[in-house]
Amino acid sequence: MAVCPLCNALRQINDECPVCRAQMTDAGKVSDFLDPYGHYNDDETVKMGDGYPHTANEPVCPHLLVCESCGKDQVAFIAYEN
Repeated sequence: MAVCPLCNALRQINDECPVCRAQMTDAGKVSDFLDPYGHYNDDETVKMGDGYPHTANEPVCPHLLVCESCGKDQVAFIAYEN
């Protein structure tokens, strides 16, 4: 079964802010910000309404990354792992 390594704490994000070069922080799945009860839905239902059409066909999980130094945020598509 494929799982998101960030959602399941199998690894941590190690991305650098494109603006100030500080460490980005994982703020969680984008879908958690769209629907407060979205985490109760199965992955297929969430992917249909997350705003990213390609996530329904690709094994990725969109996560919001935030820079605590300058406030920059961006979405990272995290590949599922087996």
